[in-house]
Amino acid sequence: MKLLIVSTSTVYGKPYLSYLKEECRDFFPKAANILFIPYARPGGISHDGYTAKAKEVLESWGFSVKGAHEFSSAEEGCAWADGFFTGGGNTFVLANDLRESGYFEAIDAAVRGGKPYMGTSAGCNMTGQSISTTNDMPIVYPPSFKAFGWVPFNINPHYLDPIAGSKHMGETRETRIGEFHKFNDVPVIGLREGSWIRVENETYRLKGEHTARIFEQGKSPKEIDFFSLSQYFTVN
Repeated sequence: MKLLIVSTSTVYGKPYLSYLKEECRDFFPKAANILFIPYARPGGISHDGYTAKAKEVLESWGFSVKGAHEFSSAEEGCAWADGFFTGGGNTFVLANDLRESGYFEAIDAAVRGGKPYMGTSAGCNMTGQSISTTNDMPIVYPPSFKAFGWVPFNINPHYLDPIAGSKHMGETRETRIGEFHKFNDVPVIGLREGSWIRVENETYRLKGEHTARIFEQGKSPKEIDFFSLSQYFTVN
């Protein structure tokens, strides 16, 4: 499989997707038809509005873009696509609408068949074993928390480290992932903003500005980098 698992679409001080320009040009085929999946709807934006936002950027880079909702069926949309981009927003809304539209099964088959997939934030959550380590509120209830299962771990995008000296009394991301591991044995990667994982040719490459943090049941968390990520996992 060929995946870009991206923590966030936007980093501080830069326009939407801009920091991923060269990575996307290298990742997707030249002049590819990219099917944009707008179902996560950040802030309640419409499917048309969200697609227009992605289209403006990606078409300036030489790609053709259509929204998944523009096709009469998931099969038709996936047949048109040379690759997929699932934007961020609410992971529960995304998981629910992927199933209701038929795109969950159709995209899964297409990506397992070799078409490239990029997901940011909620879209990257869908690459793992489940959506249980998202940061989002469950504002809708999807039929299942199961994700595509393309990689043998879950993602916690926008991962934030505990702030030394903070007087905040709520749970940290590390605390919440520890709670997840009281009931689940799936590893979790805390993926910081500005970093992404590229899966290709049987390798996992951590790219971008930061190391990532891996959490495993019954073990202390570890920092992992470009060189060590592939030591943990093999591509399904």
